[in-house]
Amino acid sequence: MDVVEQLHIIKSGIADLVPEGDLVRKLAERRPLRVKLGVDPTAPDLHLGHAVPLRKLRQFQDLGHTVVLIIGDFTALIGDPSGRNTTRPALSREAVEANAATYIEQAFKILDPERTEMRRNSEWLAGLRFEDLLRLTSQFTVARILERDDFQKRYREGIGISLHELLYPVAQAYDSVAIEADVELGGTDQLFNLLAGRDLMERLGMSPQVCLTLPLLEGTDGVQKMSKSYGNYIGLTDEPAEMFGKVMSIPDELMVKYYRLCTALPVAEIDGIESRLATGAEHPNAAKRRLAREIVALYHSPEAAEEAEAAFDRVFKEHKVPEDVPEHVLDVADPVHLPALLSAIGLVASNAEGRRMIDQGGVRVGGVPVPAGTYDLPAGDVDGAVLQVGKRRFARVRARR
Repeated sequence: MDVVEQLHIIKSGIADLVPEGDLVRKLAERRPLRVKLGVDPTAPDLHLGHAVPLRKLRQFQDLGHTVVLIIGDFTALIGDPSGRNTTRPALSREAVEANAATYIEQAFKILDPERTEMRRNSEWLAGLRFEDLLRLTSQFTVARILERDDFQKRYREGIGISLHELLYPVAQAYDSVAIEADVELGGTDQLFNLLAGRDLMERLGMSPQVCLTLPLLEGTDGVQKMSKSYGNYIGLTDEPAEMFGKVMSIPDELMVKYYRLCTALPVAEIDGIESRLATGAEHPNAAKRRLAREIVALYHSPEAAEEAEAAFDRVFKEHKVPEDVPEHVLDVADPVHLPALLSAIGLVASNAEGRRMIDQGGVRVGGVPVPAGTYDLPAGDVDGAVLQVGKRRFARVRARR
């Protein structure tokens, strides 16, 4: 594939490419580039937002390049200050290792192991002597580090900045030196760190890396970035039906972005979908159904995607209860305190959420909406009934005899 074609694929869906000319020159060398992504394993489970850079790495692999996935087992002990208004709590080594194992397992649902070089940055950072650290930090100025928006904001507002946080971009930059990166990927909030790596490589007489950033992915609400804390995430380990339903709930205007950042479809095919949606030649519902099938098939299987679509239709088109509703046999009091029951069977995270969902009209028992403020029901109304929370959460409850 020629340089122009490769560049078109690489630029699909990205935010920044700094500088583009350097990438063109590197691609023209007709060698496998070393494409770096560093991740601090701060959480065990990934969602589609975490998978965005992994999908771009897979595109590089499919173009014949080598991915260097760096597990930041050492930098996680510092905590990335990017986008933070307070010092990030440091993780223990045990937590880092547990999270790293889960992250790696989920990352290889996307990456090709044959073209992935797995490294841990403790390999080169843990052994640095104080003399080495002095030599390394001499390549940076305090003024340059304080150019970061998050540091500037905290400094102006009198919020403390720990000295070890100033070393985070230095450590990430040294990662690029250690593995001789040609390209480094990150979110838009990582551009400062990526450019620090480029600057350090140049100061040390190396060919500097190209910095490629990817946009943050909005969650199912279409507003906030995808995050478990916002409740708008689509997890890589979600069940197929849950994953399909969540994708179907995203706003239409996000579809093309999700196609570009979350699927493995060829860029030319996505260009065609975007064009047909713009002209009205393709109905948004058909495009969204395909998007949901593509995403479910990636993390489960094509068969699971078909079954998930059928389950979606049973619930939303035919208004039927799913075929595989989980059943719980419990000791049931009379009356039943519904928020506590919903929490006990996992349909809500807490009694408080149960009450909130009831008050919002989001709970049904046997297909009948529960009126706002109704928290206690006769046991006979609940025994054997299907409980529904929101659009996609179902369970059947039977009283223990």
